[in-house]
Amino acid sequence: MNTVDAKRVLETALICAQQPVPLRELRVLFNDALGSDTLKVLLHELQLDWAQRGVELVQVATGWRFQSRPEMREYLDRLHPEKPPRYSRATMETLAIIAYRQPVTRGDIEDIRGVTVNSLIVKQLEDRGWVEVIGHRETVGRPALFATTRQFLDDMGLQSLDQLPVLDDPTGNANVLEAMAAAAQGVIEPEPELVVADPPVAELHQVGALPDSNNDVPQPADDFFQDAETEIRDDHVDTPGGIQGNT
Repeated sequence: MNTVDAKRVLETALICAQQPVPLRELRVLFNDALGSDTLKVLLHELQLDWAQRGVELVQVATGWRFQSRPEMREYLDRLHPEKPPRYSRATMETLAIIAYRQPVTRGDIEDIRGVTVNSLIVKQLEDRGWVEVIGHRETVGRPALFATTRQFLDDMGLQSLDQLPVLDDPTGNANVLEAMAAAAQGVIEPEPELVVADPPVAELHQVGALPDSNNDVPQPADDFFQDAETEIRDDHVDTPGGIQGNT
């Protein structure tokens, strides 16, 4: 099989796929006649072939997929005017803390946020497939340890956690609350919370839970979370075949 035919097979399989396709499954298309390195070269060539189109080929945590480009969002939304799910600020802050500090317990999250964590918030994130219990901390009560999932990476368009935006914190601590504030812009809903503690401001700065008053929210994190969260839906935008709406 020549290169042109091989790329046509890959292109067809990926367009028709409903979920990202891992490299090992793509090899099955050719009865393992093509190695992983060869497939990667062909996939990168396909990316270039689609570079000027409204759909792009991307690699996420669970494999390769075609998806609409972010700049096509406003047009696709006209076909599907329904509003995406709205997540409370508390939910988004909890997600950010888990993403940047994982694995963490509910107690860890409460220590950083200074408020109780509603069980429904954790359940919502679990039901959405973004977080899961990966073990228990060996301490009194053996509290559950939460971490993000591969589905979270897929929805954020990431291959790994290493691609999360690096937050500009001179102390080296990821400012997770700043990240969540950026993520929640435009999609948060007011939610009353029971404040259980009012830690000293200096203590919150020390753990990286509050920004310095003179520091702005880091732009890379703003762009990343805002773009990702405002487009997250329960189902992908309907597009031909298996092409998915950009998330």
